[in-house]
Amino acid sequence: MTAHPYDPLTAEEVERAVHTVRTSRPDLRSLKFPLVRLAPPSKEAVRRHTPAQPIARSAFMVVYDRDAGATFEARVDLAAGAVASWRPVPGVQPAIMIEEILALEEIVKNDPAAVAALARHGVDDLSLLQLDPWSTGTLPIEGVDARRRVVRVSAYVRRFKEDNGYARPVGNLVFVVDCDARTVAAINEGDPVPLPPESGNYDAGSVGTLRDGLRPLEITQPDGPSFSLSGNVIEWQRWRLHAHIDPVEGLVISDVSYEDGGRRRAILHRASIGEMVVPYGDTSDDFYFRNVFDAGEYNLGKTVGSLSLGCDCLGEIRYLDAVLADESGGAHTVHNAICLHEEDYGILWKHWDFRYVEHAEVRRSRRLVVSAIHTIGNYEYGFFWYFYLDGTIQFEAKLTGIVQTRAIAPGETPAYGTLVAPQLDAPNHQHLFNMRLDMEVDGPRNSVYEVDAVGLPIGPDNPHGNAIVARSTAIENERDGRRMCEPRAARTWKIVNPGVHNRFGQPVGYKLVPFVGPTLLAAPESDLARRAEFARAHLWVTRYSPGELHPAGDYPNQHPGDGIGNWVKQERDLVDTDVVLWHTFGTSHLPRPEDWPIMPCEYVGFALKPAGFFDRNPSLDVPPPAGHGAAHCHTEPTDG
Repeated sequence: MTAHPYDPLTAEEVERAVHTVRTSRPDLRSLKFPLVRLAPPSKEAVRRHTPAQPIARSAFMVVYDRDAGATFEARVDLAAGAVASWRPVPGVQPAIMIEEILALEEIVKNDPAAVAALARHGVDDLSLLQLDPWSTGTLPIEGVDARRRVVRVSAYVRRFKEDNGYARPVGNLVFVVDCDARTVAAINEGDPVPLPPESGNYDAGSVGTLRDGLRPLEITQPDGPSFSLSGNVIEWQRWRLHAHIDPVEGLVISDVSYEDGGRRRAILHRASIGEMVVPYGDTSDDFYFRNVFDAGEYNLGKTVGSLSLGCDCLGEIRYLDAVLADESGGAHTVHNAICLHEEDYGILWKHWDFRYVEHAEVRRSRRLVVSAIHTIGNYEYGFFWYFYLDGTIQFEAKLTGIVQTRAIAPGETPAYGTLVAPQLDAPNHQHLFNMRLDMEVDGPRNSVYEVDAVGLPIGPDNPHGNAIVARSTAIENERDGRRMCEPRAARTWKIVNPGVHNRFGQPVGYKLVPFVGPTLLAAPESDLARRAEFARAHLWVTRYSPGELHPAGDYPNQHPGDGIGNWVKQERDLVDTDVVLWHTFGTSHLPRPEDWPIMPCEYVGFALKPAGFFDRNPSLDVPPPAGHGAAHCHTEPTDG
């Protein structure tokens, strides 16, 4: 039984939806289901919902007929057990399926030409061959029809089952696999390069003597956590929100509100990774095509893993499971997919009036953490949402895992990367995320302002040249909604509700404090730049439309480009209406030797902070610290 309109499909609902489609289309005998997800309810239905109300539930499905190479979209009314809509989607390829990835090894090993090519590159024992898929975009492949459903495949060699294959990439060799025909459609081969000689294993048994001196660090809450959990709805310190795993976007936060003075105030309707792209900057024949749209091409959410206490999460933990559908239409549960816990976060606020008061007032900060970790090939992406006592919301992505590698000849110096082991190059690349922020600051009618801190020139009103003002620029139309960070001006973007005012008569608001990082470095006229236009600006602002969920389009796999660049050409009005912000953030990763054989976490993210939303500091009522000698933080310490 579901209790919230955004609750994801249950296993029974997944299987019922798939059965409904199969029985309604007996003429299609080779159906696959690359995507089965909840058909989003209307925003108005979410706003009006109360726990006692029944919820109308529908499933949205991308259906692929492998025999015909045809893609369809279906919506199934789960209560009626009927297909409510069915339409073909010509000229697109659904996301790469997990079953297609698992089939690569058999396809390559059973192709005599592929086996011979591997032998020419020093790979005679195929028992521990590792094959990784790479989506092809729209870059041409000689001799291969662009309409075929294909992936490029790179090879690595393991010496035993648990070996790190990325330590021994097979250089200058790429297979092109037709996923429908299950054949090797082409082989792109250059001069053989010797396999790098060193292993890259990082498990405790492989690294030698482990350091000592790390004594136990225990986090305990004897009375249990301060949050409550009802289904997928979390309540903590006046916050209320919904969390779930979507098969495309991964961790989704929605229906976020804050109780203020006895009334519940909306802040954020829905937030998720709409898309992310990882482009590599090496021009060699076995690397130039490597860029991946992890959400749209690989279904990011399907890569979520189970989390474990003491390893991924520390403290008094609660978990949420994720129910996902495989491509055959079966449902499976990923246990402990979302971790919920509290963290101490140092000082929330403090002051000691040394003139008249003998003690300081100090409060400890604490945050609610909602997290999930996705493993996509060689990389791990940890997604962490933090909710603070002062009304701040923060998102952080933690990037770890294994850097992608390329074999190079002995003595060669990488031109577009870093030598991380003998004959092993880690190419330069980027990780660019785009967070879709469907804002709802005290209601659905919002406006957006770009706010810069500006120093004014010397003049009659500023004789000493020290004046600083906040210069606000309204973003009134989508044609002006493509914006860039400006660190010199401490640029932020403020989302306000013109119809609701604080006690000073100002519209209430929240501000997006961006992560000041790179945008896409690929040449503007490149294939990648056309397909990842979202990554060419730090911020886009659009008017809400229910069909606009993914900034690179719904079907980026083998597609020349779609999405946000086309949406803004509508030049829709953005004043006092339902707005969506799309924030691009990430890192340009120039690998270091210290990133090998496994990469320490890299951190990127952003914050949403109240800006006139409250009439004063909303955390004044946080009680003073208790226990562990906390009384001493308010008095002058004495000797002894």
